[in-house]
Amino acid sequence: MDTLKGNLIFLRALEPEDLDYIHAIENDEDVWELSNTVTPYSKFLIQEYLDSAHRDIYEVKQLRLVICRVEDEHPIGLIDVFDFDAKHRRAGIGIIIKSAEDRHKGFGKEALQLLMAYCHEHLDLHQLYCNISEANERSLKLFKSVQFEIIGLKKDWNYIKGHYQNEYSLQRIFS
Repeated sequence: MDTLKGNLIFLRALEPEDLDYIHAIENDEDVWELSNTVTPYSKFLIQEYLDSAHRDIYEVKQLRLVICRVEDEHPIGLIDVFDFDAKHRRAGIGIIIKSAEDRHKGFGKEALQLLMAYCHEHLDLHQLYCNISEANERSLKLFKSVQFEIIGLKKDWNYIKGHYQNEYSLQRIFS
């Protein structure tokens, strides 16, 4: 599918062999605050998730894709569509590039652009949204670079490591 392939990366469906990769990401405490996770996931639970990943987005209201480099097909991250609402034609979006060495190379931006095009052209969505901590300047810059706009600030929204953090709401409306 050309919609999900760019110059640097491509997005692909989850495969059974992604179990260890997803397990490592979901259990990385450094990224738990991004997904509001507070407990580890077992391989058993992730395997159950992989076993049902083929289900239609209209049924399960979410879609997770693996971000892979074109040059070697190596997985470098995950990108998600969640809270899919076909009636109101909107969904949430989230992304993670696992390794620091794969960040700041344009992979995340291209992945967002590909998924945004897919959501608009194939899922007929009118808008996407995301929520980003005020302290996460890199993610704010990334989403702004693909025309997401800050539409609000939720004060003291998340309690992380003994402190409250504000969280921005961002939105991208397709014309």
